[in-house]
Amino acid sequence: MLLTFILAQVLITGCSADTLGRKVVFTTGFSDNEVFRIEDVSCSLTETMVYLVNMQNGYEATFGSEIWRQQTDSGTVEDRLKESVLAKVAQIKVMNLLASENGIELDESELEKAKSAAEEYYETLSDSDKEAMNNVTVSDLAQIMAEQALANKLYDYIIRDINPEISDDEARTITVEQIFVKTYNLDQSGNKVPFEEKDKARAHDRIREAFIKLMNGGDFDEVLEQYNEADEGTISFGKGEMDSAYETAAFNLGTDEVSGIVETRDGYVIIKCISTFNREETETNKVKIMEQRKREVFGKEYDAFVETLTKELNSKLWDRVSLMTDSDATSSNLMDIYHKYFDN
Repeated sequence: MLLTFILAQVLITGCSADTLGRKVVFTTGFSDNEVFRIEDVSCSLTETMVYLVNMQNGYEATFGSEIWRQQTDSGTVEDRLKESVLAKVAQIKVMNLLASENGIELDESELEKAKSAAEEYYETLSDSDKEAMNNVTVSDLAQIMAEQALANKLYDYIIRDINPEISDDEARTITVEQIFVKTYNLDQSGNKVPFEEKDKARAHDRIREAFIKLMNGGDFDEVLEQYNEADEGTISFGKGEMDSAYETAAFNLGTDEVSGIVETRDGYVIIKCISTFNREETETNKVKIMEQRKREVFGKEYDAFVETLTKELNSKLWDRVSLMTDSDATSSNLMDIYHKYFDN
């Protein structure tokens, strides 16, 4: 099971006192290359830079290098990336500690995989890559690969007995067409700002106009084309995924039935049911529900363990770390090579 979650909930989002857990001690007793300690486990600058360089290059390949200047509600995108990297590495360290508590370790074949993955990845690195990663070595990379593998092994161990029965009804996914008229605008930060009453009234007049056309025999698809303000006219969803008013109306429709005007938190909508049961989407949703339940079980044990740990951040060092604006480093395939060796 791959660990691609949990960063937002239970560990570090910047190593502040309210997110690192119950007990945070800031200290000056660090080595020059030491970013943080959790109990007696240390994280080096080299480790964090390996992840940082990979994630930076991955983001830039998709969004371009200008993305780092963009502001978010809690700082720049660069700040958020640094926090994510710190969270990811700290999570892996904690999971390795928890693995030790449970007597879980890698066997010889798994250690060999970690070494082979490290060697293959190292061969892909340019001199600029290695420099950007604080002169990383094969040994450093083997440790990173091994710790990731042990974290995954711990997760599989904790959720090993979870196999809940999920009914078709619980996971049922339906497909609808929608005519949606919004009752909000977006501000400069992309946040939704509700309409004033007069604008909301105009929106209601618009959806009512669409509804009258349908009641007079208008073709739903043609009315949808004229009035719908949503990005998509046809959507599939399961229970708990939509606004409650929207969901209630949609799940009470039979195939080809059309709802009245439904008011949601974001606008007014008229819904036509295309399919009351999408088998393929329902089976996919069962997998999503299963994975969510596994995450919840793991999270409870993980949270309890985190609360017992002492954590120390070398804030002076971490504050000096920044993204490389003029570097020729290009590597972003660390986890691709990890998965190549450990997903088989």
